Amino acid sequence: MSRVAIVTGGGRGIGAATARKLAADGLAVAVVDLDETTAGETADAIKQAGGTSIAVGADVSDSAQVTAAVERVAAELGPPTVLVNNAGVLRDNLLFKMSDDDWETVMGVHLRGAFLFSRTVQKHMVDAGWGRIVSLSSTSALGNRGQANYATAKAGLQGFTKTLAIELGRYGVTANAVAPGFIATDMTQATAARVGVDWDDFVKNAVSQIPVGRAGRPEDVANTVSFLVSEGAGFVSGQVIYVAGGPRA
Repeated sequence: MSRVAIVTGGGRGIGAATARKLAADGLAVAVVDLDETTAGETADAIKQAGGTSIAVGADVSDSAQVTAAVERVAAELGPPTVLVNNAGVLRDNLLFKMSDDDWETVMGVHLRGAFLFSRTVQKHMVDAGWGRIVSLSSTSALGNRGQANYATAKAGLQGFTKTLAIELGRYGVTANAVAPGFIATDMTQATAARVGVDWDDFVKNAVSQIPVGRAGRPEDVANTVSFLVSEGAGFVSGQVIYVAGGPRA
C-alpha cells in the first residue's frame, strides 16, 4: 500500500509541482487548497498521469476545516504519513502601511495553518511509527523589504520545524523546511505587479543576483521535497534547506 501525502496549497505553483512529483514517486496525494476546484485541477492531472489523488477544499487556518480535511483523507486514501505545509498568501506592504488584517491573514495561513495540519496529521504518523513533515519557508525569512509579515511567518516556520523534529523524532517522524529563493510563479508575478516592475525586468534583475544564473522553477523545490519525504532521508531532520541557486537569492 502506497504512503499517503497531504500537500496544502496544492492548486498551483510550488504546491502543484510538489503534488505531481510525490504522485510520480508513488505516493497517493491529497491536494488541499482553499478552492477545491483549483485543487481538482492538480488532482485530475495526477490521475491522468496514472497516479492516485483527491482534491480537498479547506481553509488551513480554520481548525474545524483542517480536522475534517484530514479525516476525509484518512477515509478516502488511508492514514496520511507525509505532510507538506505549502499553503501561503502575500499581503505585502511597508510596515507603516501594513494593516492588522495584512498581518493576521499571513500569520493565519502560514503559521497557524502549518500548526493545525501538523498537530492533526502527527497522530497518524505516530501510530504508524513513521512520518515526514516538510514546511515551506523562504529566503524572505532572512528579511525582505515590504514583507514584515511574510518574513516573520517564514522565519517562524523554521523554529516550528526544529521543534517538531525534537518532539517527534522518537516516533520515527522527521521535520524539515525548504526555503526557496526566487521561483517563477504566479505569486512572484504578483510581487512584480505590486512594486510596478515589468515581469521580464523583474526576472532579469533577480537572476543577476543568483549564482547559478537562472530563475528557480517550482520543480526545483518539488525535487527537494521529494528527497526529504523519502525513505532515504530518515536521518535528516530539523534542517532548513535553501533552494535558491546560491547561499541567498
